[in-house]
Amino acid sequence: MDALENAAADLAPTPVLVLGIDTCGPTGSVALAWLSGASVEILGETDLEGRSYSTTLIAAVGDLLARAGVRLGQLHAMVAVNGPGSFTGVRVGLSAVKGLAEPGQIPVVAVSRLAVLAWKAGADGAALDAHRREVFLRLGAGRELLAGLGELTAIKPIGGPIAVCDDAAAEVLAGVWLDVELLRASAPSAGDALCLCADRVLTRDFVDLALLDGHYLRRSDAEIFGAAPAGAGRA
Repeated sequence: MDALENAAADLAPTPVLVLGIDTCGPTGSVALAWLSGASVEILGETDLEGRSYSTTLIAAVGDLLARAGVRLGQLHAMVAVNGPGSFTGVRVGLSAVKGLAEPGQIPVVAVSRLAVLAWKAGADGAALDAHRREVFLRLGAGRELLAGLGELTAIKPIGGPIAVCDDAAAEVLAGVWLDVELLRASAPSAGDALCLCADRVLTRDFVDLALLDGHYLRRSDAEIFGAAPAGAGRA
């Protein structure tokens, strides 16, 4: 049995102390909660400015734990929102999760930000602004993709409403799917992720930390624009 399995095996049924981190969107958050069966008690939540994740995230976690009177080593698990969203935000968040979890082998649940938004709004689908007239799109459980106008035209919308939390995503969808029902919700947070993933924590549905990666849904600008054009440099 490896260290991660040992940590999971030691996880008591109730209650469990869990930290949530979400740095995928224009703003982010960290949250702390006790999970006990179907009950989720949020002990505290701190909002983060998107442009300062790298300098404020760890301090925000430390302050949140201190205000609750607990230490990092007392955490039973962590919930990491691993995208889609800003490449920088996703990477900063996951680097922090790994740095906090690895020393004590704290188990981690990874969850999609689209899944959190859909759950929060009570919808089967969800969409987030991906810029460039594109959206990160969730069409039912397990089907997520990056979609521009061409892809949306070729895709049959799901029958139910689609959750959105920003005007840009709503505008893109409404411009192509004229009859789509959009369900507005506030942006998903780390506290929402904790509520959604409570069952996964209690059933020990953890990710291997060595395999934890960003759920980007698209290549970075460096990957898109960094490669030299075919034939470049030839006479």
